Amino acid sequence: MKRTMSILLLLLLTLSLLSLAGCREAQFKSSDKRFEGLDPEEQEEAYEYRLFFRPQDFGGANAYVGDPMPYYEDGTYYIFYLKEGGDSYNHSIFLTTTRDFLRYQEHEGPILESGSGQDAWIGTGSVVKVGGAYYLFYTAHAGAGEYEFKETIRVAKGSSLTDFSRVSDWELTPPEELGQKNDFRDPQAYYDADSDSIVLTVTAAQDGVARILKYTLSADLGEARYDGVIFTDPTKQFWNLECSDTFQLGGRWYITYSGQDDTLWYAFSDNRYGPYGEARRIDGKLFYAAKHVEDGENSYMVGWARRSESPYSTGPVTGWAGNLLIQKLRAEEDGTLVLEAPKALADSFTQERPLLLKDQSCTLEAQADPVYTEAFTAYERYMLTGSFTCTGEGEFGLAFDFDGSEAQYKRISLDPADDRIQLSFADGYTEAADTAAVLDPGKSYSFTYFQEGSVGVFYLDGEAALTVRLYGSSGKSVRLFAADNSVTFTDLCEYTMP
Repeated sequence: MKRTMSILLLLLLTLSLLSLAGCREAQFKSSDKRFEGLDPEEQEEAYEYRLFFRPQDFGGANAYVGDPMPYYEDGTYYIFYLKEGGDSYNHSIFLTTTRDFLRYQEHEGPILESGSGQDAWIGTGSVVKVGGAYYLFYTAHAGAGEYEFKETIRVAKGSSLTDFSRVSDWELTPPEELGQKNDFRDPQAYYDADSDSIVLTVTAAQDGVARILKYTLSADLGEARYDGVIFTDPTKQFWNLECSDTFQLGGRWYITYSGQDDTLWYAFSDNRYGPYGEARRIDGKLFYAAKHVEDGENSYMVGWARRSESPYSTGPVTGWAGNLLIQKLRAEEDGTLVLEAPKALADSFTQERPLLLKDQSCTLEAQADPVYTEAFTAYERYMLTGSFTCTGEGEFGLAFDFDGSEAQYKRISLDPADDRIQLSFADGYTEAADTAAVLDPGKSYSFTYFQEGSVGVFYLDGEAALTVRLYGSSGKSVRLFAADNSVTFTDLCEYTMP
């Protein structure tokens, strides 16, 4: 009798545990039902962007972040930006603020609204503090009609960071040495307390080659001196070096810029305004127009994550403006710049999720045709971590479902043969973005991947970063893949935010 009772109790306990496991599994699956049956556009409309800020839509019109102008003061990051769409008229300047890169406060209405004539469109600029006043330098881009200059530099002044008024009688126009009157933009301002002056860098073309110019302004803006060209595009392939910035990090002076429709570039020097050494790319084409901001301890690059014109697109990602994206900046001993995730972002993902694998490790043995295995689930926002070692030079990485067809997988590929990380669509046939990364067979690497909505960033930890845009993947499985390679993945984990 006692033995029978013991067997019954054991059976009931087993059934109870199986029931609990079933509940956990059901809870795990139900967390993704929000996106089941939604097409890519419907998924995009359902996202609540918290980490990769996007302005609220207005009157049915989508709104996006373009060309951020970051400024830090008293624990708050003020991110001014050119607003695309929504309630913005011709890229008026709007503002969002954050203290931790996890929560953003969107300020209502424009900080500086575009107008007419020379001010018909507003282009990128910057904010600088002089004494108790703030100056917002910006690009004044003329609208349709006859104007001597297509672009000039103008300024607005304020006693706070949320209230600016134009200085109506101040303007910089292109110097005669440029030989052109159309391309003169993106003023970046720095205050020099020792000389009580403002240094202003401006991007413009001369003789058909993109350059960065330097001006020195008196603190009261009464005088302006043109100091000449401080940087020339070494590739001679860009007509504009957008959103340039200069700053000091790790004992060196850096200059950064976005080559028109290309990527973020940098070069460094022992002196603030050059001469500079070799220019290098950092990240890929989907992290654009980034500028530097620092808080006394850490340095960051603040840019936007490029979007597609349509979430249904499986072609190149070319839309202007997108989501705000902030990445931590670190300088190696040799001067190389590396992008990393802000610590607060990584620390916010604390809820570990079960994998679709049996355990945290797996090995993929692949010939020419790629081999896939389901490993993770694409939540609205999630973080993946792990390590890998490969033996060959074939591609491997993460594959994301788009429409249930393997032929339409979107892939983040690590490519040892070409030493790069690449985003591609249509199972590798359409390239969207890539960045350099040395990948040695036999060596162990770790990775971290973040995604919120359709925006993601893949970090080869301590080595490289690649920003990606992945529409239509939420609620579906994320696969590991390999082709022409043997790859062992270990320590795989997935996390979401509580």
